[in-house]
Amino acid sequence: MQFDFHFAWSILPILLQGAVITVIATLGGFVGALLGGGVLAAFHRSGSVALKSFSIGYIYFIRNTPLLVQLYFIFYILPTGGLTIGALWSGIIGLSLHFSAFFSEVYRAGIASVPRGQFEAADSLGLHRGKTWLLVVGPQAIRPILPVLGNYLVGMFKDTPILSAITVVELFGAAQNIAGLTFRYNEPYTMVALIFLAISIPCSLAIRRLDTNASKN
Repeated sequence: MQFDFHFAWSILPILLQGAVITVIATLGGFVGALLGGGVLAAFHRSGSVALKSFSIGYIYFIRNTPLLVQLYFIFYILPTGGLTIGALWSGIIGLSLHFSAFFSEVYRAGIASVPRGQFEAADSLGLHRGKTWLLVVGPQAIRPILPVLGNYLVGMFKDTPILSAITVVELFGAAQNIAGLTFRYNEPYTMVALIFLAISIPCSLAIRRLDTNASKN
């Protein structure tokens, strides 16, 4: 089947609507993962055995089960227990819960990169725990982890097509609907690839520059 540029142009508005949903899901999942990863990292460093065990167990479970299974559980299984969540919110929650396990490890690596002497210096200056983390540890830990988080953001963006499995009509889901109605596959899927590239490449270049700047500093 030949590629029809007129048809490709005609479906572009529908695909761009799907791209908006893709971006919303990505940003929502990213913010949720940032918060969730921070909580897990804090639990892991806490003096509570229960919280540390929960953090370790959660990370182990999430990292060893597929994202698709987790999304199915949230969207299809939870309603059987009386908790019904919309498709888009299920996708955002699923991405948040999944990537928070990875972000937690990124945070821990960033904290571990701060020399122990910095903690001792803050102690000797009489800084309480909150100020130590806010003024001393945080600024030093965040520099090396920013490029890593940026890479995860791009990875999360490229993982969003899996949300079509729980009926989220994001970019790939919109292409599937068009293909199912028209029986034309070349145009919608080619356009999806081009839209993903148009968004991913500038983000990747920005992250590379951020990584270069972090290395220089």
